[in-house]
Amino acid sequence: MNQTRVLTQLPGPRSQEILRRHGQVVARALSVHLPAVIDRGEGALLFDVDGNRFIDLAGGIGCLAVGHAHPRVVRAIQQQAARFTHTDYTVVPYEGYVELAERLARSAPGDSAKKVALFNSGAEAVENAVKIARAATGRPAVVAFEGAFHGRTYMAMSLTSRVDPYKRDFGPFVPEVYRAPFPYVYRSPYPTPEATADDCIRQLERMFALHVQPDRVAAVVVEPVQGEGGFVVPPPDFLPRLRELCDRHGILLIADEVQTGFGRTGRMWAVEHFGVEPDLITAAKAIASGMPLSAVIGRAEIMDAVPDSGIGGTYVGNPVACAAALAVLDVIEQEGLIERAVHIGEQLTERFRAIQRECNIVGDVRGLGSMVAMEFVLDRDTRTPAPAHAQSVIRRAMHDGVLLLKAGIYGNVIRILAPLVITDNQLHEALDVIHRAVAETQRRPLMEVPQTKGTGV
Repeated sequence: MNQTRVLTQLPGPRSQEILRRHGQVVARALSVHLPAVIDRGEGALLFDVDGNRFIDLAGGIGCLAVGHAHPRVVRAIQQQAARFTHTDYTVVPYEGYVELAERLARSAPGDSAKKVALFNSGAEAVENAVKIARAATGRPAVVAFEGAFHGRTYMAMSLTSRVDPYKRDFGPFVPEVYRAPFPYVYRSPYPTPEATADDCIRQLERMFALHVQPDRVAAVVVEPVQGEGGFVVPPPDFLPRLRELCDRHGILLIADEVQTGFGRTGRMWAVEHFGVEPDLITAAKAIASGMPLSAVIGRAEIMDAVPDSGIGGTYVGNPVACAAALAVLDVIEQEGLIERAVHIGEQLTERFRAIQRECNIVGDVRGLGSMVAMEFVLDRDTRTPAPAHAQSVIRRAMHDGVLLLKAGIYGNVIRILAPLVITDNQLHEALDVIHRAVAETQRRPLMEVPQTKGTGV
């Protein structure tokens, strides 16, 4: 039996009415990706208000590692909400915050003692990690990378490296942010991953000679795998060499694991693949299954460099979100979701490479664990980005009941952020849909996608 079921036009009649109301009262910038209004979710499935059913490979942009409405998470939220929903932890503390901090500290790589501070969003975690780094080092400057995404608040947006849609007309940005190249092997002029990493390290050292003195740099902020940038995986020696460079100059290394953390790559934290202990880790997204929560996890002496009340906020570490996060950790550990991420990644990579062999519009397949992506090109020799091809695949798959997301600095990458609870049957059906969508796009890339599509009952 098919898991997908698209029996109406998209949007269906009830979704059309709700989206009409959306157009009247919701700011235009908040456009919607799937023209179908959700009624409920279950695991890796979405059900809309018109009775259509989708396999969700977007996972709330990576928030839903344990899937939609996992019973343990739902129960934890309900039980905590019935007890109390808010105090502000620094006014009246509660055990859930402490327990979550203990578990996050234990999970972080490396032997040094760790401490934790909780916040609301990934951007807040990044902002506060920079504040902590500046307080600990007494230095102002921060280095980030080309292709990075770190959030939409002003410091996070300044660190982010893409004009559209994130930065256009929003300047001026926060000063003392410097940009270094990230080892994007597929688009590198160098013949090997090692040579690409060499060049990026050399250019970072050149930056210290030409643009900012290294003893004025508080931190380097890096995604172990670039998320919004297109699931760009660095060569194995890049992060260790970056760690060495930071140590040489007394610079803190901040690993932004907002998208890569909580088992997504087949390890709890993606930096574990590279044998690196960051000074600070930022976490969010999957931490609480979509509840507003984030964290900065770091070496104890660095976290304690901030004076009393220097970080915090009214809502940070909300008790309901903490309860959800503790349940998420239980599910990840007890249901073997980190190991499951490895299996999902193997299935995705094998199938995507088969698609690549058949369809020359797929230029590259890459990933780590279940973070797997395809990059679309007009021509494999020139590697000219093909964002319209990626969008065509997304639209075709959507009308066949599979929800996908794009990424990449050119918008030509399709990335997979499937819930780690997705079943093999659901995954294989979704991959069949994707395979068909890519093949159809190669044959007729500009063809309009039919508005009505029946895909099972």
